[in-house]
Amino acid sequence: MNDPQADALLVERVKRGDQRAFEMLVVKYQRRIERLIGRMVRDVDLVADIAQETFIRAYRALPQFRGESAFYTWLYRIAVNTAKKALVDLKRDPLLLESARGGGGDGDGDETSRVENELSDGATPESELASRQVARAVNAAIEALSDDLRQAILLREIEGMSYEEIADAMNCPIGTVRSRIFRAREAIAERLRPLLDTREGTRW
Repeated sequence: MNDPQADALLVERVKRGDQRAFEMLVVKYQRRIERLIGRMVRDVDLVADIAQETFIRAYRALPQFRGESAFYTWLYRIAVNTAKKALVDLKRDPLLLESARGGGGDGDGDETSRVENELSDGATPESELASRQVARAVNAAIEALSDDLRQAILLREIEGMSYEEIADAMNCPIGTVRSRIFRAREAIAERLRPLLDTREGTRW
């Protein structure tokens, strides 16, 4: 979880020339940043390089960081911009969710496995099969979203960021964030409705 106060103290130490303090920030956020980049870049081999470039850019820009947002929110924006630049340079299209990509994250597996684990109670083979079908439907629905909707729902449901943090990270009003998340949930619910036999207006 983010600890803005602890991050702020580390940032101040970095600004005073304490390079080890920045290494602590790298250790703290490297996996999250790599997981984020992994949702944008299909080529797994590029993830570590882009993450490294993200931290290099952050280190160079840190003297200009004023603490107006949380450090991770600021770092998140740098990571997204760095990944987008790499994709443009390579003439590739961004993909914010690579459901076929295994591992990654903070030891909890990819999003498909995570959804499957949360939905499955392991009661019967039939229920586990149904859970996997739902998980695949959720991921397919997320992949089909526009970039703005996909980014907002992932930040909320996967990263666990607040509406305020998402608004800051996406550089838009909080009302826009709420609208994007609502629309994303509606789109996902529409995909899930045939599987779950839920009524219209019921969202996941």
